[in-house]
Amino acid sequence: MKAEDVAEYLVNHPEFFETYSQMLSDIAIPHPYGGRTVSLSERQLLSLRERVKELEKKLHDLLVFATENDALQAKVQQFVLSIIGNSEASTVQHTITQNLANIFTIPQVVIRLWHDAPPSAEVLKFADSLSLPVCVHHAVHDTQTWFGNAASALHSFAYLPLKNGDEIIGLLVFASEDKQRFYPEMGTVFLQRIAEQVSAALHQEN
Repeated sequence: MKAEDVAEYLVNHPEFFETYSQMLSDIAIPHPYGGRTVSLSERQLLSLRERVKELEKKLHDLLVFATENDALQAKVQQFVLSIIGNSEASTVQHTITQNLANIFTIPQVVIRLWHDAPPSAEVLKFADSLSLPVCVHHAVHDTQTWFGNAASALHSFAYLPLKNGDEIIGLLVFASEDKQRFYPEMGTVFLQRIAEQVSAALHQEN
């Protein structure tokens, strides 16, 4: 008889443990963290304690995640309020980049609008392919030159498409020396919210 057969029988016949209840205390199995043996019931208790620890860690991680989300939401709201009512063409872009850098502590922020500075064909094709922000570890095509003297030290980038309706009108780009500041697997919900607000502010400017 195979071990799988025994396991299947016990699962299908739970009354076995009622009939042979004494056997549960008589069976000794290796302790998971030592050389001694423990009873089956003690081993089950150890497993339950491990499970509780795992659940506690998951709960802690969820609470940390919720706290971080709340903090980000507050920063997004602060940013939105900082640009509301600013409709002067000469200052709106500067206000946006400065407030993004200050509120979110982003080392480098660049806005590139096509009507001011038409991009290369490669960048235009890349921007047109974006439906949501993307984060990468390497600058896309020639966009690294947009950061001037700081370009060579930058190792992570977030590209946020700016739109007027369904039309891509430019890119908002964040960059950092920290390779883990922006990475391909990170969530982009808040980045998308920022992109929408910046797009609206720029549309109001025009």
